[in-house]
Amino acid sequence: MFSFLSRKKELVGLDIGASSVKAVQLKRVGKGYELVHLGMAPLNPETIVDGVIMDGGSVISAIQQIYQEHRIKTKDVAVAVSGHSVIVKKIRMQPMKEEELAESIQWEAEQYIPFAIEDVNLDFQILESRGGSAEMDVLLVAVKKDVINDYLTVISSAGLTGQVVDVDAFALENAYGISGEVPRDQILALINLGATVMNINILKHGVTEFTRDSAIGGNRYTESIQKMLGLSFEQAEKLKMGTAVEGRTLAEAQPAIDMVNTELAGEIRRSIDFFRSSSQSDSVHKVVVSGGGARLPGLMNFLGQHLEVPVEVVNPLRAIRADPKQFDPEYLEFVGPQLGVAVGLALRQVGDK
Repeated sequence: MFSFLSRKKELVGLDIGASSVKAVQLKRVGKGYELVHLGMAPLNPETIVDGVIMDGGSVISAIQQIYQEHRIKTKDVAVAVSGHSVIVKKIRMQPMKEEELAESIQWEAEQYIPFAIEDVNLDFQILESRGGSAEMDVLLVAVKKDVINDYLTVISSAGLTGQVVDVDAFALENAYGISGEVPRDQILALINLGATVMNINILKHGVTEFTRDSAIGGNRYTESIQKMLGLSFEQAEKLKMGTAVEGRTLAEAQPAIDMVNTELAGEIRRSIDFFRSSSQSDSVHKVVVSGGGARLPGLMNFLGQHLEVPVEVVNPLRAIRADPKQFDPEYLEFVGPQLGVAVGLALRQVGDK
């Protein structure tokens, strides 16, 4: 599930999100990457709920549509999961070799995982040891087997082969890593605001220290506008992005938007406060936002004021070469923040854990 290995054979990064399926394929060019394929297909609301696939047929159709429209030939894909079926915890253990840890991790994990241990797939990463410490930090990841199996079944039914299963938060970390130098002396909060889930990944010394998924996303804004102004989901969706509908303007929707802005900022602040109290660390130096929600008018300014730290949008495509004859630069700039997970997955290779 982790992404710290060398990369040789390219995969298609397939981000199966709540509002759309996104596919990205890259190829290594020198020390950088070039965009080979990029495709997106929308999904109806309720197709995926809290990371669980509720309508596999719709997802299969969306994947096949992308492959056909963009003539993607590579069948090997990397996917990611998120939501309440994913548990990520940093634990402290007695120093031991990786082989020994692999044998003992299941017994250690039982006290940290709220699911039956036989119902989950486990993985781990030994983090950098802090000098002179008698213990080592280990990042423990558990994902419910039935969720992984659902994703792999859908991928197989679409005619593809799932080679790597990652976690959204780690895929984002991967994508952010190529978008610029990750300052190792700063604590960063990577926020991915999807349609129904917000992934929070806090990095210290360039390494994951804390992750959390929250069931709040872009659809919460849409639903808030719907209730306040009596609009359909589609109308409210357009209005939240600044397009006037039915004589209604963004200014009329602002009270509904601000309610969710406040809720969102509170969720992020609580996560940062919990991280600080549990790790005895300094506060976060910068918040970096990706996902479709990153394009919401005024959200970055709102978060910056309420969190009292610099907030910026990350577009991983800015660090990737793209042929302007094949990919419209304006489109790439517009859609880039939504592609953090897909880009991070596309950086993986066959054989990764």
